[in-house]
Amino acid sequence: MAVLEMIEIEQVFPAKRLTGIKAKVYEEIKKNPEIQGLAEGAEIAITAGSRGIANIVQILRDTVSALKALGYRPFLVPAMGSHGGATAEGQREVLKHLGITEEAVGAEIRSSMEVELIAHTEDGVPVYMDKHAYHADGIVVVNRVKTHTNFRGKIESGLSKMVTIGLGKIKGASFVHSNGAQHMARNIEKVSKCAIENANILMGLAIVENAYDETADIVGVARDEWHDKEAELLKEAKAMMPSLPVDQIDILIVEAMGKIYSGAGMDPNIIGRWRMDDMPDPEVPDVKRIVVLDLDHQSFGNAQGVGLADFTTRKLFDKINLHATYTNALTSTSLQRAMIPFIYPTEKEAIETAVKSLGPDVSLQTLKVVQIPNTLHLKRVLVSKPVVEEMERARREYKVIKTCNLAFDQHKELVHRLLVYNRRC
Repeated sequence: MAVLEMIEIEQVFPAKRLTGIKAKVYEEIKKNPEIQGLAEGAEIAITAGSRGIANIVQILRDTVSALKALGYRPFLVPAMGSHGGATAEGQREVLKHLGITEEAVGAEIRSSMEVELIAHTEDGVPVYMDKHAYHADGIVVVNRVKTHTNFRGKIESGLSKMVTIGLGKIKGASFVHSNGAQHMARNIEKVSKCAIENANILMGLAIVENAYDETADIVGVARDEWHDKEAELLKEAKAMMPSLPVDQIDILIVEAMGKIYSGAGMDPNIIGRWRMDDMPDPEVPDVKRIVVLDLDHQSFGNAQGVGLADFTTRKLFDKINLHATYTNALTSTSLQRAMIPFIYPTEKEAIETAVKSLGPDVSLQTLKVVQIPNTLHLKRVLVSKPVVEEMERARREYKVIKTCNLAFDQHKELVHRLLVYNRRC
């Protein structure tokens, strides 16, 4: 392939940012009437489990500290459906790799896949809940509110999903997913409503992030305002989402995928691909070819979402844990997302084949190429000249960092990589 000039740019997005995290956590917890009404020494379960949340260890530690200051005995429960291979130890390990340990947060972690059947919705869907959380004196649900990777609705990924799927473990997750993506929003709302009515959920602590993967706000959500408040926060989160620099892309190079970046490995909302039987792809963004180069080690071999790409590398394929990937895919019913794309021995061959697959008449001078570190961190990206020209026409704000060529080293791997700049330290 001839030399292709790439331009490293820094995208500019809305940047609301919360600085006083501890103070905000304390404020939201202390003003909640359900929390204040507990007897001294009450045991309170705190949910933990979603990956890729900025400052999550600090937020959980501050939640523990605030509850202890009120005279209560908090503990953590992994709330992540079927993740971690659907085992208690596996889920504890997922938390450990996120930095969430008993020493880090100052509280015990009680991990189990055992659940209690606590009710049925009006539609007959069973409502399950983690046994440790259910038998505690109260539950504080902590999660980030954001756009979901499988469906659209009034509420998507957030507090209600944590209650329904996270605390429901693999049993609850399987039932909620079983009706397909088109019914997910309704199922999550109905099941979480039923859980709130039949369990000792005290409050939610909703985290909203900006486009730079930073904490924008932390909001306490009371039981009586649960779904309306979460819907408001979802709108706020969507308004701050990052995006690719242009809507029409010929080649999208994704340096790394994984559960640490998105529940779907690569966020369908960013790349414009759903690959689900009952969910049509959006009109934009429209990406002709996606090449994914690696699987992040913090995904623990779970390559759910690799099927969203067209081309990949042997390096990525060799890291796949089939059991973890298949368990996740079967639970979510998103089977296409776990299917393996074209595999090539090196990054160079994967990228060059993706270009050739566009047809014999493709011109590098007009090719719209975008290289991103992953679908979560989109501040710095590499783009070809036609992409910059389109951004200029659309008056998209950006800063030029440097220019370079799409080049490969002696191992046929990309020389210029963005992960080092975009990964949170």
